Amino acid sequence: MAFGWIDEQAEARRRAGLVRALRPRPADSSLLDLASNDYLGLSRHPEVTEGAAEAARRWGGGSTGSRLVTGSTELHAELERALAAFCGFEAALVFSSGYAANLAAVTTLAPHGSLIVSDAGNHASLIDGCRLARGETQVVGHADPEAVRKALGTRQGAAIVVSDTVFSVDGDRAPLAELAAACREYGAGLVVDDAHGLGVLGDGGRGAPYAAGLAGAGDVVVTATLSKSLGSQGGVVLGPAKVIDHLVNAARTFIFDTGLAPAAAGAALAALRLLEREPRRAARAREVAAELHARLTAAGLEAVRPDAAVVSVRAPSPERAVRWAADCRSAGLAVGCFRPPSVPDGISRLRLTARADLSGAEIERAVRVIGETRP
Repeated sequence: MAFGWIDEQAEARRRAGLVRALRPRPADSSLLDLASNDYLGLSRHPEVTEGAAEAARRWGGGSTGSRLVTGSTELHAELERALAAFCGFEAALVFSSGYAANLAAVTTLAPHGSLIVSDAGNHASLIDGCRLARGETQVVGHADPEAVRKALGTRQGAAIVVSDTVFSVDGDRAPLAELAAACREYGAGLVVDDAHGLGVLGDGGRGAPYAAGLAGAGDVVVTATLSKSLGSQGGVVLGPAKVIDHLVNAARTFIFDTGLAPAAAGAALAALRLLEREPRRAARAREVAAELHARLTAAGLEAVRPDAAVVSVRAPSPERAVRWAADCRSAGLAVGCFRPPSVPDGISRLRLTARADLSGAEIERAVRVIGETRP
């Protein structure tokens, strides 16, 4: 029977406690949200939603085509200039998603015969980029510059090192300065995904590469998403102008994909301008993360110390993690639940988002609910 094997896989997921299901959320909810990636609390900010609405009114509901045909507007160009200036890079290119941006960066910068050195904890989009690239991939230990050096020393020729700047599971930060030093020893490029760093780390939220002194470097390329701190949707690649020109001409997820919708571009630009005016939001997100961690560990829970705005709490098993998250929801708190295969070490977690707009009372409530519902 066609697709009969799907039933076997569905049963295996059920036995392992790994079944996933969609849960459409209402427009308004009484839940305290620590599950989304809205780090700065901007997705519903009046300036951001008006930026989306104004862009839709002016440019239409969709971009109407690929960026190289009809999908590029003056708004896209303005957003790219603003992102490059804010993050400290020569140029930027906006994509329809952060996933598409990562696929573009890795596949176009790792041609046939090249070497890709990839951190074992990288996001799925970077992993898929490595799989699709024509270069050879070596996966190295998590956040291990010496392992990167060893891998780069195995061959000559073109090479890139690929890593998240802040890892999405535990919220730990990559040793960017050390990775850059290893790359420079062997003439390799550094490609990093700053999805969880932009808006949270660096001066006024300019990102982890900026904080590490790598902004604008000719051998560094940064990807990021517009869907987290900027409260919108889409992705971006930042780097030297020649790299961005290369992507325009060679990146399949740019050439053959419909351009980012004007509303998303308008929302992202409005959020970026707001962050420029209110840089304190970035520091506040980090402060909330530190307070969540301190309170959770004081309550006897095993929480990983955050380097940015992600706080993870270990769970005993996938099944108990799912039940824990469900019990939190029943108590009015939305939290993320990470289980295999989303976690590289096989350890299930609750994943909390430290939003800049959380009050002290909301932090206290969140910690109380998590503690009272623990398995």
